[in-house]
Amino acid sequence: MSIKGFHIVFVTVSTLLCLFLAVWAFALTPEPSSLSTVIGYLGGAGVLLMPVYGVYFYRKASKILV
Repeated sequence: MSIKGFHIVFVTVSTLLCLFLAVWAFALTPEPSSLSTVIGYLGGAGVLLMPVYGVYFYRKASKILV
């Protein structure tokens, strides 16, 4: 697997982990606390920003690595 392929897989797995953290913090946590709320917001930010970074990297890598 190339470094480009590994990077895309890593960004995908990271996005899924952030999604899990957000769902856990807002829906599945037994006792909501300020820490779980912060984790939920960070997970939500990751869910939004990781795919943006993935597209940015893919476009840049396509131009550089042929």
